[in-house]
Amino acid sequence: MKGATSTRCLFCSDLHGRRDRYTKLFRAIESQRPAGVFLGGDLLPGLFAGIQAGPGADEDFVEDFLAAAFERLRGRLGGGYPRVFVILGNDDYRAFEPALEAVEARGLWSYAHGRRLEFEDFGVYGYSFIPPSPFLLKDWERYDVSRYVDPGCVSPEAGRRSVAIDPLEAKLSTIQKDLDRLTGDADLSRAVLLFHTPPYQTKLDRAALDGRMVDYAPLDIHVGSIAVRRFIETRQPLLTLHGHVHESARLTGSWQDRIGRTLILGAAHDGPELALVRFELERPEAASRSLI
Repeated sequence: MKGATSTRCLFCSDLHGRRDRYTKLFRAIESQRPAGVFLGGDLLPGLFAGIQAGPGADEDFVEDFLAAAFERLRGRLGGGYPRVFVILGNDDYRAFEPALEAVEARGLWSYAHGRRLEFEDFGVYGYSFIPPSPFLLKDWERYDVSRYVDPGCVSPEAGRRSVAIDPLEAKLSTIQKDLDRLTGDADLSRAVLLFHTPPYQTKLDRAALDGRMVDYAPLDIHVGSIAVRRFIETRQPLLTLHGHVHESARLTGSWQDRIGRTLILGAAHDGPELALVRFELERPEAASRSLI
């Protein structure tokens, strides 16, 4: 229920085109009637699911499954239909960005990447990019704070893309610069930031890389973004939402953490269930997560 004292929201991420997980999400939206729903990237069938067909494979999924399901949900909920915020993740082809924007034009969701949006009396910012990874799809990868690439990872200037970009953008862009441009000098004390990457060295970015080495160099078990961590430390937004590292909650025993005053919540999960995070913007510290 929307209201000045209780802006209830649901958050999930890394659904990877799994229709069973989406069905559970739609049922939760219909039964719990949240004011807002946040989808944190890696939403489409793709590389992680073993689907190698490339651009073209997900178009029907966006329109015929996702958009159609949200349209039916809006028909059932009427004025109780929530505000839905969507970003893509590193496993999603950027070639499908226009398809998400076309659905946005029908009022079914707000495509949040690289934008500031209003929600009740809060601000919402979306950001999809992750630091360099071992994966070859580079649509949603940026250098982090410099052109350094961890051992075992592939530069954003290499790999492949579904959408061509200026080589200088791949070479010079960083997550740090992007976040500075996105937020400017705005007061973020009542802001929610919807990221795909988690911040570095937290309970949300712990990967199963223990003891792994590349060319005799040990791999860092923390794979989140240094830029995102520094941004949160400096700007202290109300709340940040993250996905990407599926096993982190299992390895650390926690799906949430704090950086200063900022609460950070994760919805990535490496089991078959849907990991569903519930929170209220007026008291995010009371957030809960269930596996359904």
